[in-house]
Amino acid sequence: MRSIGAVNYCARRVPSNLLTWGREPDVCNGDAPHRSREMMKFSWDNYKRYAWGKNELRPLTRNGHIGNMFGGLRGASIIDSLDTLYIMGLTEEYNDAKEWVQTSLDLNSNGEASLFEVNIRYVGGLLAAYYLTGEEMYKNKVLELGEKLLPAFNTPTGIPRGVINLGSGTSWSWGWASAGSSILAEFGTLHLEFVHLSELSGNPVYTEKVMNIRKLLNKIEKPHGLYPNFLSPVSGNWVQHHVSIGGLGDSFYEYLIKSYLMSDKTDGEAKKMYYGAMEAIEANLVQKSPGGLTYMAEWRGGILDHKMGHLACFSGGMIGIGADDGAPEKRQHFLDLAAEITHTCHESYTRSATKLGPEAFRFDGGGEATATRLSDRYYILRPEVIESYMYMWRLTHDPKYREWGWEAVEALEQHCRVESGFSGIRDVYTMTASHDNMQQSFFLSETLKYLYLLFSDDDLLPLEDWVFNTEAHPLPVIRRSCAQDEATQDKTSSE
Repeated sequence: MRSIGAVNYCARRVPSNLLTWGREPDVCNGDAPHRSREMMKFSWDNYKRYAWGKNELRPLTRNGHIGNMFGGLRGASIIDSLDTLYIMGLTEEYNDAKEWVQTSLDLNSNGEASLFEVNIRYVGGLLAAYYLTGEEMYKNKVLELGEKLLPAFNTPTGIPRGVINLGSGTSWSWGWASAGSSILAEFGTLHLEFVHLSELSGNPVYTEKVMNIRKLLNKIEKPHGLYPNFLSPVSGNWVQHHVSIGGLGDSFYEYLIKSYLMSDKTDGEAKKMYYGAMEAIEANLVQKSPGGLTYMAEWRGGILDHKMGHLACFSGGMIGIGADDGAPEKRQHFLDLAAEITHTCHESYTRSATKLGPEAFRFDGGGEATATRLSDRYYILRPEVIESYMYMWRLTHDPKYREWGWEAVEALEQHCRVESGFSGIRDVYTMTASHDNMQQSFFLSETLKYLYLLFSDDDLLPLEDWVFNTEAHPLPVIRRSCAQDEATQDKTSSE
């Protein structure tokens, strides 16, 4: 049986008896990994039964959802689940998914696709499946898809537009984006996958495209050192000064530190940009509430909006994994900040009736870490809080992170599990659940995977060997010093 790490750029090898399919992790809470694995199997079985080949399952109406994010591509839940199924040892389910990719994944589509979503879900999912299993089929598929994304970069600045027709190659900006802008979190969340596309294809064009983005960002002036969320792909200038570590900005910052880590800590430019951004974020956005909660406000032309989105809750984990490589005297400071942000996000869960967190929560008008607007009360199976629990557990082994993860498991089971899958809910503050009838593909890719890893031993996808893209697809650290040795090995051999 092949162990995890079959194709892994000179990563530290781990004993095969620890990382083979079906391994049951040793954890303090013996039921935890079994439970998250069972939740995955339940989610997958219902997707397969009612929505096979569609992008996502609608569990209440028991049918499939296609949506308009993927430009005619199908099977988003399948691609997003490949590595989760493999890691959890759900062998039969993984083989069904693999067969669908082999026989039914049609990359010749003509719809309007989000460059960002196709990259993080499809490109990331296929790359991870290849690196975990060594199956050449995944490599062939992902290189075919990667080539279809390149026309999005045909702009005066090289900053890609947000929407692309995968068939014709025409691209344009989102209609809602300010003045035809590209979005920081979208064009800033390509680096990890595109570097690996260059690694696998031998074609430097993918790396050149993302390095060009970085070059432009370094050149233009940044207000107070901050990166606004909207940038013109025509002029290369900021369109408006809205800064957020949540939606529209979030994963840009994540990919800076992860680019540095994935390069085996050789990408000095990514490191410099990340710590520079952190300095500006701390100086301008990090706030302390009257009740003692640390949070990251949003910035609108110099005026702070005292709210945090659920999406911003990934930042506890991000700051944690970046703590080691900044100035030595700031290491503990960063770890403390990571713990404080993660604690605040946990509070957004614990202060709701369902013990699940709202889409956005505020720190004004007397309330703290709670949604004050009806439109912010929903929860759509998002992973970001659990993601930070996983990273903080790996970094500190403080048992509270596993306890908090278990609380999330119980809340998901009680409020989001329905007869035929898992569904988001419209109001976390009421015990009478109103379900949104959507089992998001990222629930299978991220939420359940991060829960499983939280309760697993640290040597299951160790952080020194793997970097997770923003959809939780694991990509190997690239170690140049032994790349030649790697090239001569049989990449599909078992340990």
